[in-house]
Amino acid sequence: MSVAEPRRIVLFRHAKADWPQVTDHERPLADRGRMDAAEAGRRLTDTGIAFDLALCSTAVRTRETWKLAVHEFPQRPKTVYEERIYEASPGELIALLNETPDDVRNLLMVGHNPGIQGLADVLAGSGEDDARERMTRRGFPASAFAVLSFTGTWKGLEPGVATLQDYWAPAE
Repeated sequence: MSVAEPRRIVLFRHAKADWPQVTDHERPLADRGRMDAAEAGRRLTDTGIAFDLALCSTAVRTRETWKLAVHEFPQRPKTVYEERIYEASPGELIALLNETPDDVRNLLMVGHNPGIQGLADVLAGSGEDDARERMTRRGFPASAFAVLSFTGTWKGLEPGVATLQDYWAPAE
């Protein structure tokens, strides 16, 4: 793949979680979260992006979100469950993305706030249509995702180099 071809990153926040008496890492999805995760999967399919790689936090709620969302995809991408996504800052997430092999064109990351929203804000130097305004207005609720594009290598990914192409969040 040429470094001049655009790459895409989809930042996907886990669906709404329940609050049982378990550790934060072990929290499962709530009923609404299961419905929203499947809907997010359909919306991700509607983008037409064929993902080469998915990076998913090891937390129960992110793994459940990914399982329900990817079920809606025409083809399942390679999935890596990555513990470093859990409680990661935007800078830590960029460092993780910098490790991505250059043959990966389209990557999806399933993670948590505030890291996922912060990463979207930090990477997006510009935005198309009203995507940035919608993301700013809505924040990054459970099941929301942002589609960003950039040109160059994964090692060269840094703040401000991406364009926010799309944003979606479930109806509250």
